[in-house]
Amino acid sequence: MSWQGPATAMCARERNPAVRYLLDLAYALLLLVLSPWLLYAILVRGRYRHGLSEKLLGRVPRRGGTGRCIWLHAVSVGEVNVLATLVAHLERELPDVELVVSTTTPTGHELARRRLPRQTVFFCPLDFSWATRQALRRVRPDLVVLIELELWPNLVLAAREFGARVALVNGRLSDRSFRGYRRLRPFLAFLLRRLDLIAVQTEQYAARFRQLGAPPATVQVTGSIKFDGAQGDRRNPVTAQLSRLAGIAPEDVVFLAGSTQAPEEQLALATFRELRRHFPQLRLILVPRHPERFTDVAALLDQSGLIWQRRSELEQQPPRPGARVLLVDTIGELGAWWGTAQIAYVGGSLGRRGGQNMIEPAAYGAAVSFGPRTENFRDVVAALRAADAAVVVADGPALTGFVRWCLESPQAAVALGQRARQLVAGHAGAAGHTAQQLTRLLAVSTDSPGRRTDGGHGAAAEPVRGRRAMGTAPPPPVPG
Repeated sequence: MSWQGPATAMCARERNPAVRYLLDLAYALLLLVLSPWLLYAILVRGRYRHGLSEKLLGRVPRRGGTGRCIWLHAVSVGEVNVLATLVAHLERELPDVELVVSTTTPTGHELARRRLPRQTVFFCPLDFSWATRQALRRVRPDLVVLIELELWPNLVLAAREFGARVALVNGRLSDRSFRGYRRLRPFLAFLLRRLDLIAVQTEQYAARFRQLGAPPATVQVTGSIKFDGAQGDRRNPVTAQLSRLAGIAPEDVVFLAGSTQAPEEQLALATFRELRRHFPQLRLILVPRHPERFTDVAALLDQSGLIWQRRSELEQQPPRPGARVLLVDTIGELGAWWGTAQIAYVGGSLGRRGGQNMIEPAAYGAAVSFGPRTENFRDVVAALRAADAAVVVADGPALTGFVRWCLESPQAAVALGQRARQLVAGHAGAAGHTAQQLTRLLAVSTDSPGRRTDGGHGAAAEPVRGRRAMGTAPPPPVPG
């Protein structure tokens, strides 16, 4: 059985044991400080229980094949949706390469297993050196691909030590992240120089990565994969099935508040209650961002006195008579639910979260609104606003005013949605560009002479030592 990464002296020279031990110590101290809260979350609330051996010890599923392999890592639901789009392109570009997927959160793990049934899915190890090294021994990737900004130092360093290339794709650096990382620039520069590819969404993000010390040659602007993954056909089978389950009639006007956090559900509910008497065709669908909030939102609906229903009940029983409010208490369906909506509010934007993905409702041509706190999607918001394709609502009354306007001026609302749909369609193509970059990077990796083998006995691969391969550059110096 062979480790298919490039066997070069560079790998041995990049072992960095001092960095590894210091990181382990810092993580251990952090865990110690957080231990009371973590114990409460695990024992009382049942969080973080899944995949403990994978997270703490790196005991991920052992890969049995001997061919080339790409390990792709995403954090949670949003990154998994990006990853699923990229995987589809990689499967076409590299049909003989095995793709494995890791996630951080249980919701991301569950969604990845559903959306990527052909791939092995596991929890990413915590960034302790022993866990990352064990995971790399078991997976034996040629290439490790991190989505957006998952720069875990021990994982990156261990991948380099074991001869795998490392890429960051769909990269972004918000204003807030950039300000924070500038304080750590020497270490960030050291880490960024260990990446073989940094594929980012915009030229602004590219400039920020370069200012943090990334080698200019490794930084490429490929666009945002989130535009590619957005479904725009309201007649797609999943949306059609959900619409039938919910009993949505052709004359209904669906107002959907998605990826919400407190108090956004309450504001959307207040909007619905104020407008429903004058607009009986109005329906409300609430999709909280986090599953642990389903119970809280259900209690809010109980207190409202309205007839409502849970999405989880629709498989066992027909829609409740008179129910005009639906709580979506399932994971991974929001993208399809957006296709049922004529009016959309994208949550996480009236609090401190920094906004959620507004590309999905825009792709369906819904009349899109969101709050003013959209730092996580600054470039998408700028494009939508420049095209007059979305509306910013400052508070609850403004949200009510927007929904009222959509109901009173349906043609104008449709035109707003069409501009959003055209904008999303015009930005497609990033997934294909990114897949091509990764294909070239994998070819460089596996075409390097001097690959290590373990003699076919199936033992775990170890860090590669030996003469530097022809054409391979020496490692960059460590700052300071």
